[in-house]
Amino acid sequence: MKKLPVLSALLVTGVAVAAIAQNAIPAMIVTNAKKDAGLNTIALPEDWANYGEIMSTFQKKYGLKITNASPQASSAEELTAMKSLKGQKRGPDVIDVGPSFAIQGVQEKLLTPYKPSTWASIPDSAKDKDGNWMGNYFGVISFGVNTDVVKNVPKSFADLLKPEYKGMVALNGNPTTAAAAFSGVWAAALASGGSLDNIQPGIDFFAKLKAAGNFSPVAASPATVQSGQTPIVIDWDYLNLAQTKAMAGKINYKTVVPTDGVYGSHYATAISAYSPNPNAAKLWMEFIASDEGQLLFLKGYAHPIRFTDMVKRGVIPQAMLNELPDAAVYSKVKFATPAQTTKAKETLSASWPKQMQ
Repeated sequence: MKKLPVLSALLVTGVAVAAIAQNAIPAMIVTNAKKDAGLNTIALPEDWANYGEIMSTFQKKYGLKITNASPQASSAEELTAMKSLKGQKRGPDVIDVGPSFAIQGVQEKLLTPYKPSTWASIPDSAKDKDGNWMGNYFGVISFGVNTDVVKNVPKSFADLLKPEYKGMVALNGNPTTAAAAFSGVWAAALASGGSLDNIQPGIDFFAKLKAAGNFSPVAASPATVQSGQTPIVIDWDYLNLAQTKAMAGKINYKTVVPTDGVYGSHYATAISAYSPNPNAAKLWMEFIASDEGQLLFLKGYAHPIRFTDMVKRGVIPQAMLNELPDAAVYSKVKFATPAQTTKAKETLSASWPKQMQ
């Protein structure tokens, strides 16, 4: 499983997102896109980072129907879909994957370059210099805790090794195929003497967690969280924060950013080299990189990749900023470079199956 649901619970009082946006998408891009049959997306759950509203807004705004295949697919499965559906009308036009899989997509020549009009305001560390992919939103690894089951909320990765958490700790999927879980292992590495150049201590940590009987191999989902099967979920802050809203009235849920491993990463979007609707794909890239699209991500608690630029220009309503965690929480966050991500993925692929079998 790639993604856990997110509730788009953040409301902008008295202000429509579309009314706030200031940058315009080139008219020719819109005209050309409307000549395509529609847009094929993949692995976009409607309740992940507010993609439901993002997709519906795009469809209403441009009159292009979106066909969203396999909403719960993993990043690895997205790459596979591009290859297996090559030349077919139902092949994906765009993808949304973890950075390591975006890099793999470049290596396998699965992506086609495109730089939207807001390209310059996307941080260099969150985009491919040749335009093969761009970051669209980012988050920080956190613990989501069902406090009806867990009486003492863990504050660090070290805490997770305590006997009281036996069988309680889960990831959002398999780290060899799911970006969120991969990032959870990296956060554990930072907490265990590792670094952005060395993810191995994170793998060692999970092996210890398994040996202690605290690690649950079950891929976390809202159902497993609510039932108490996976009461501690290591996942993105924006997913766990939104679960607090989604679970209201059902369970008590709390989000904590660990004190000893603050790792952040973005998701990356790109156009398939085999896109059956390439002009619609370009319009999608323009839309989600625009002020309007970026603010829609923020409604789902995901930090838009152009957050710094938008804050400087004053286009983010204070009501939205007030809903975010204290900025001090993120002061220690670390982001990996593409080279570090590639190295970490290679290490994880080689070591995780052996140590966690």
